[in-house]
Amino acid sequence: MTIQSILGAIVIGAVIGAIGRLLLPGRQAIGWILTIVVGIAAALVGTLIAQGIGVETTPGIDWIELVLQVVLAVVGVGIVAGLKRGSRGTGV
Repeated sequence: MTIQSILGAIVIGAVIGAIGRLLLPGRQAIGWILTIVVGIAAALVGTLIAQGIGVETTPGIDWIELVLQVVLAVVGVGIVAGLKRGSRGTGV
């Protein structure tokens, strides 16, 4: 794994996470670092799912893979925001 691939994963994760966060209605009480982490995870899992269902990598934009990644980011941001919201309300 090279520095370029790590930086590329961070940039793609940031974009996918930001798109997922923008598409999710309401306000999410999570920071941008957590949004990027969710985006990176969504991008990786979306790529694995796309490869699993036989979506081949093409020279252009892989629209099915991109849609999978964004949907996973929306779900991931929603879950993380819900968990953070739930953890704040349970003060001891």
